[in-house]
Amino acid sequence: MGKKDREDKEERRESFVDRQSRQKRKNMLIGIAVLAGIVAIIAFASFHFITKTQSSPLNAPVGAGKLGDEHEHTSLLVRIFGDKFDFSPQQYQVKSPFIHFEGEDGNTIHRHASNVKLGYLFDTIKIGLTDDCFVFPDKAPNHTFCTNEDYTLKFFINHQKVDSINDYVLNEDDRILVSYGNENQTAIDAQLTELDGQLIKK
Repeated sequence: MGKKDREDKEERRESFVDRQSRQKRKNMLIGIAVLAGIVAIIAFASFHFITKTQSSPLNAPVGAGKLGDEHEHTSLLVRIFGDKFDFSPQQYQVKSPFIHFEGEDGNTIHRHASNVKLGYLFDTIKIGLTDDCFVFPDKAPNHTFCTNEDYTLKFFINHQKVDSINDYVLNEDDRILVSYGNENQTAIDAQLTELDGQLIKK
């Protein structure tokens, strides 16, 4: 083999090695770019998920505003056959960040987002509330109180009688009475006076 042939062979070998090296670098750069893209997508998805869940946690009420955009307080009194329903036990406390009772207090409702309806509060604490019925969480027949020929379920917002409170969005310092029984106006007035005397904790 002549000198020229050896030089040509050496050049071809160097050219082949150089091409392989360039291809490896290209593949490595492509791999890095793909990995960077995947990391960016994961980071974006994580950020989107975190910010979304912070502003609108899972099980958020339909139509509710951003959590924390409002903070309103309302006093609630529920009397069934004259007996006060107690919302202070743990089973009724802070079941949703949007609207709840808190601090072992069963009189003050806290609403932490705009456009959260009162019916959603009762849903979260497993109390059935319709325009005609108030049903305890256990749904037992003797804990189901519906309007009939003898007794009625009544609602009052700031002393004004209303047909329903489920779709009502409470305002600061509202006072809401839910009363079941056959009370006359004197008895209702006494319950409204009691409601007015309840401390609204803020």
